[in-house]
Amino acid sequence: MDSEQATTGDRQRRVGVYPGSFNPPTVAHLAIAAAARDQRSLDQVVLMMSVTALAKERVTRPTVHERLAIVEASIEPFPWLSVRITEAQLLADIADGFDVLVMGADKWHQINELRWYSDEGERHAALLRLPELAISPRPPLSVPSEHELRIDEDHAHVSSSAARAGAHEQMTSAALASGLWTR
Repeated sequence: MDSEQATTGDRQRRVGVYPGSFNPPTVAHLAIAAAARDQRSLDQVVLMMSVTALAKERVTRPTVHERLAIVEASIEPFPWLSVRITEAQLLADIADGFDVLVMGADKWHQINELRWYSDEGERHAALLRLPELAISPRPPLSVPSEHELRIDEDHAHVSSSAARAGAHEQMTSAALASGLWTR
């Protein structure tokens, strides 16, 4: 059990983890975290940044510590949100000890790809280790309906890639103000 979980009244605190590179953090990241909190009865959502994110090994700027500072500034108004850094890359490893794994549809498809595992047995074992899932839709990708988060349709098309490519309105205000993605 995660060290931050504790009894709240007559129930265990429920903590979700939302892994990502947050390069940059977007308004959709915050909306997805809020949807997961509300729809999965979470007391806290931890935004988890891998030092070296899977399939993003070449990202060197902004550094993980620069992104961490911007994420911290972005979530300051939300006491139920926190951010941490991990060395883990696989979502099954990152989610270990958490009640809910929050992810986008793109990550749902990625986690099922055999290329990240040595064989089908390892993939199957990793998928079995996952906690409850909360998956944000992203057209045209499909997600299992029992795991789908309901989010505002406007957020389904927001992405860090688009924000880096010039859709700066998709960034959090702290990310935009930092100038790290607009220089």
